[in-house]
Amino acid sequence: MDAEFNGTYITFGGYVDMKKYGYIYFVIFLTLYILILCANCTIICLIWIHRNLHEPMYIFIAALSLNSLLFSSGIYPKLFIDVLSEKQTISHSACMFQYFVVHSLGGSDFLLLSAMAYDRYVSICKPLQYPTIMGKRTVIVLLTLAWFIPAVELAVGVVMNSKQKMCTFTTGGVWCNTSVHKLHCVKSTFLNIYVLIVTITNVISPVMFILFTYIKIFIITAHSCGEVRKKATETCLPHLIVLSSFTCLIVFDAMTDQLQSDLPKRVSLVMTLQVVVYSPLLNPIIYGVKMKEISKHIKKLFCQVKPMK
Repeated sequence: MDAEFNGTYITFGGYVDMKKYGYIYFVIFLTLYILILCANCTIICLIWIHRNLHEPMYIFIAALSLNSLLFSSGIYPKLFIDVLSEKQTISHSACMFQYFVVHSLGGSDFLLLSAMAYDRYVSICKPLQYPTIMGKRTVIVLLTLAWFIPAVELAVGVVMNSKQKMCTFTTGGVWCNTSVHKLHCVKSTFLNIYVLIVTITNVISPVMFILFTYIKIFIITAHSCGEVRKKATETCLPHLIVLSSFTCLIVFDAMTDQLQSDLPKRVSLVMTLQVVVYSPLLNPIIYGVKMKEISKHIKKLFCQVKPMK
């Protein structure tokens, strides 16, 4: 590969036995992508169609499903191309765009989960003030901030990354995640500090806020009647499951990135793919099963689809 090509393109080195398993990879990825599209589109459409689901909690769930669609669409189409190609490469500009999409939406997910935690806190702990506090304007502001803050921070990060000189042009992953930082000739202290600030803003702070909020909810509901405790369990448990799984996946992905050079290639590939499989696919399933109103509409939907005689 000549120097000009290296200076323009980045090679994904995380794939295993492409000539042998390329078509199998394609079928698996295509099946997963279709399932992700169907599951998340179902949740979004149900919330859009049914007026009794036009509440802040369900609007935030729809926003999470939209994020899953965009996140998956930022990764899977490129995976389809790569598994059927002889060379798994991407232009530097496209890599930076994928990096921006994946990480900004990841940060947005944590902020949306924070908004959902705040919504549950107001609903359960301040029910009389709920219509006033969680009005339409509040929901719009929270949604705007959840998408705007990570997008701006990642845009700055992409500009900083783009200005770094690259000495290595092969990454150990299969898409452009934080492993692109290892391609730089010199590690930038300023860039590392900025990445830490973004991590604190988009991941650590939201997680701490969510945990604090739910602890407050459980303390208050512990001294309340059984009906209040039941409501808290029904609406808060799915959010906690999603938060736990998503946080574990982010930590998992960070660990994989750090240990990539020490892991067998097959193990590294399997671990890397966890992020694009579990969260986008399981989140709508969790909300579809655990959220009573959504589950009710899904059952009605499937009951209406009768087999042809």
